[in-house]
Formats: sequence, C-alpha cells, structure tokens
Amino acid sequence: MKVKKGLLDILKGKFLVDGDSPKNWLFIIFASFLAAIMISSSHSADRKVHKIAALNERVKELKNEFVDGRSDLQQLKLESTITSTVAEKGLFPSENPPQKIKVKSTKGSK
Repeated sequence: MKVKKGLLDILKGKFLVDGDSPKNWLFIIFASFLAAIMISSSHSADRKVHKIAALNERVKELKNEFVDGRSDLQQLKLESTITSTVAEKGLFPSENPPQKIKVKSTKGSK
C-alpha cells in the first residue's frame, strides 16, 4: 500500500510542490544541466569523427595523386621519352661519343 501511494505521488508530481520541493527542483535542474552537457559532448564527438573520416579520405586522394605524379615524372625522365621529344624539335643524339678534355695545370705559374 505504501509503495503504491509513493508511486502515485511521484506520478502526480507531489514531490515538486511539497515542503522539500526547492531541494527537488535544484536536483532536477542539475540533472537537466548534466544531460544537456552530455548531449552536446556527444554531438561534438560525432562531428569530430565525421571530420576525421573526411580528412582520411582526402589523405588517400592526395597519396594517389602523388603516386600518379611520380610515375608520370619517371616516365618523362626516361631516355627514350627525352629522345623522342627533342627529335620533334630537330635534335638527334650524337653518333660520336663524348671525349674527355684534360687540362694540364702548372703550379706556380702566374
């Protein structure tokens, strides 16, 4: 009977208007404040998770772009590519190999 009466008092909200109500109101306001902080923190964490996922995707894109650029550069540095590019401009490889030029220096001469 006592449990039934206590449950009925809670459902009617008597604890909010009784003599101890200021203490109950303070607790309700405090609990509501903590709930609002918890919800705000949760939303902030979700935003950060989404931002991290987007940044990771961007990093993958940039890595792929870098690898493509590096392979293009390696292709352009090949001797055959350079030879064909300069051949279009009328330059051809020399048929005679280069020769070393030796310079003899005499020490002490002015």
